[in-house]
Amino acid sequence: MNTPLLVWIILAPLIGAIVNAGFYFYHIKKESISDKVFSIIGTITPLIAFLITLCLFLQMREEGVVFTQTLFTWLSIGNLNIEMKLLGDNLAIFMSMFVTFVGWLIHIYAIGYMKGDNGFGKFFAYFNLFLASMLILVLADNPIILFIGWEGVGVCSYLLIAFYYSDKENVIAGNKAFIANRVGDFGFLLGVVTLFFAIGADSLSFSTIEANINNASTELLMLAGFLLFVGAMGKSAQIPLYVWLPDAMAGPTPISALIHAATMVTAGVYMVARFHFLYSGIEDIGTFIAYIGAFSALLAAIIATRQQDIKKILAYSTMSQLGYMFIGVGLGFYSSGLFHVFTHAFFKAMLFMGAGGIIIALHHEQNIFKIAQHRAQLPIIHFTFLVGVIAIAGIPPFSGFFSKDAILAAAFQDGEYLIWGIGMFTAFLTAFYMFRLYFIVFIAPSKHVAQYVYTSKTITIPLLILSIGAIGAGFLNFPAIFGGSAFVDTWLSQLNSQKIHLAHSTEYILMAASILVAVAGIVVAYKKYAKFDIYNPENEEGIIANKFYVDEFYDKVFVQTSKKVSTFIDKVVDDKIIDGFIMTVCNEFVSFGKKVATIQNANVRFYAAFMLVGMSCIFVYLYISLGL
Repeated sequence: MNTPLLVWIILAPLIGAIVNAGFYFYHIKKESISDKVFSIIGTITPLIAFLITLCLFLQMREEGVVFTQTLFTWLSIGNLNIEMKLLGDNLAIFMSMFVTFVGWLIHIYAIGYMKGDNGFGKFFAYFNLFLASMLILVLADNPIILFIGWEGVGVCSYLLIAFYYSDKENVIAGNKAFIANRVGDFGFLLGVVTLFFAIGADSLSFSTIEANINNASTELLMLAGFLLFVGAMGKSAQIPLYVWLPDAMAGPTPISALIHAATMVTAGVYMVARFHFLYSGIEDIGTFIAYIGAFSALLAAIIATRQQDIKKILAYSTMSQLGYMFIGVGLGFYSSGLFHVFTHAFFKAMLFMGAGGIIIALHHEQNIFKIAQHRAQLPIIHFTFLVGVIAIAGIPPFSGFFSKDAILAAAFQDGEYLIWGIGMFTAFLTAFYMFRLYFIVFIAPSKHVAQYVYTSKTITIPLLILSIGAIGAGFLNFPAIFGGSAFVDTWLSQLNSQKIHLAHSTEYILMAASILVAVAGIVVAYKKYAKFDIYNPENEEGIIANKFYVDEFYDKVFVQTSKKVSTFIDKVVDDKIIDGFIMTVCNEFVSFGKKVATIQNANVRFYAAFMLVGMSCIFVYLYISLGL
């Protein structure tokens, strides 16, 4: 069904970005503009996008239609046509719903967090643009348009991570995120090109690709599937392209919340689900994706157990939860993986926003032990943070339990017992390091008498709303064994996702095991950290605290090697070989020219003699060659 509303889901935040950018230029060049103006524009436009999406969702649910909108033909060469076309199917509307809603709440939160900042207007311009880019990615009808949004979120993440560019470390973090993602994006682009040659169709819309997928070479499809996933490794911070994500915490906390909950890192999972028709037919690539997800989840969880920066702990938890999502979509349980994307958006946004509230209250302190030493009374943040920690630990009936348990059950049902075992151990570690964070920040004894610190309502109200989602969002896909309708599974039936069909007794045992593992992690964390001496923090040295020295390894192998190669090319190849050769040739020409120049003596008879000799030589040559 054609509808003009689809484009307005994108245009609303895009117009907000353009207007805020224009006002910001006027603000710094001509006359000061109140932060309220930027706030109103920056928060109303995401709300408009959400309301439009909600209207389409309700209409789709009632009528069962799929929305499309063709804007114009972007490229037409021979039989190849690439249209700027938007697709609002069940998957796109599902993603757009929570991206716009959670994104809107984060925009409201940013008003309080960024209050008084010199770049307030610029921040909201970037923020709106970030949301618009993600919506282009989600609503794209073909991978070319998807790639525009894909690159858009990459550029916006760079701009926001390096927002405080006067600090060198922030610029380095922004560059690191941008470069790491360019590696993945190059793989994604090669994957699209490979898919184009494999399909050989005159259109690259997802429906055309799906219709022609069975006519393509299996080898080319495997290569395309792998290369596309390389892009997902970068965007969604999976092994080996994950190193940018912890450093991305250099940006303001609202951008951390938006990246981790509603935009950039979820793009990779969405992309795999969007290409479900490709990955479902290539089991080996799907299994590869699942194992990458499993080991990424485990690695991130292990590293998080020894981190001391509150935002980096949450960053590694995101990488770990994304690993679960890739287990789901890799094994063909697309609705389960996307359901975890959905629930994760609520509790992860809330955790980051809570962390931001703590950071503001303590004048931008991020070390969890120092936060504990100067503890402040923040009752709403305390409550919502606890809700988020319980949800991510996977304790029922909080949302994280239902979505994570579905993925673990999927791995068990599929016979991937190693993945299931890794997932269970990661669940233990998740409960441990998240409650380690909670006990140190809020519970461990402190000599400091905590004082109540007022927190802006623009911070607390979004937190309370998100806490409702963190508690109750899991019931949207309530398992059938408890009498649930599994709404998300039904809504995403277009993906031909595999379903859980284990015996009820097996499901009960798996759920019980998952709960016991999470409880064990909480108990271990309680015994070690509930009464921890926060004035003698853990040693920051060691292989785990230093993230297995992966950054140092990458620096040695790739960065330093590239520098040496570049220096060799500059100093040896360029200076000595290329420039040296050219200069030698040039000098010889100059020397020869100087010698020839000596015959130019301005003597007319001398010139006439040379002309006579030259003409004589020509006549002799003609005489001999013509046989005269």
